[in-house]
Amino acid sequence: MSYSATSQLPRKKMARITGGLYLAFILASVLADLIGHIGIADVEQAYEVLADSSWQFSLGLAFALLSAFLFVMAAWGLYVLLRPANQDLALLFLLLNAIGVAIQCVSMFPLILAILLGDGSSYMQAYSAGQVEGLMQISIDLYQSSFVIAQLFFGTWLFPLGYLVYKSGFLPRFLGVLLILDGFAVLLWFFQAILLPDYPAIIYPGLALSFVAEFGLGLWLLLKGGKDSQVASDLPG
Repeated sequence: MSYSATSQLPRKKMARITGGLYLAFILASVLADLIGHIGIADVEQAYEVLADSSWQFSLGLAFALLSAFLFVMAAWGLYVLLRPANQDLALLFLLLNAIGVAIQCVSMFPLILAILLGDGSSYMQAYSAGQVEGLMQISIDLYQSSFVIAQLFFGTWLFPLGYLVYKSGFLPRFLGVLLILDGFAVLLWFFQAILLPDYPAIIYPGLALSFVAEFGLGLWLLLKGGKDSQVASDLPG
């Protein structure tokens, strides 16, 4: 049985939805970092927030989980927009993104444990204050280590994405180049965190590049969209 497109959406509208999702992802990530120091912040900063206010830390965690959802939705939008250029590469970047998001979400489980450890429940009274503090710090440290692993996928997804943006014909080529460079920057962060954890300054230029590349992509999609052709949405059945 053959199936035809069940719906069609103008590319410009789809691009603006995707751009809005991407910018919302960036905003949620920034809020998670500012409120709960969940993200690129170090263990001590996150622990200080948790020790001072578990509610504030929980709010930061909520934004971090929201950012993960928005990220994979933005990746789906980019897949729909860019699959006409090369469906295999579009599927590749979507899979890499989804794997990275899955690892990121799993990495947050220790943060839930840290919140439970710090809530003062009666079952924690068997442990000394020092033991509880140590377990909380270990939980946050485990999150940070797991979050670093996700960067391997968040870095590599940018290579096929950047290439397809460059070849798309409706997005500016300089954005594709910036996204490919962003991929190298994220991988530099990945290796620095594993091999040279005492030298975080190495990644600062790369973080700036990442913000420019990804914020630029989201903003361009939201404001400019692209050539107003149709994007087919096929549902198998």
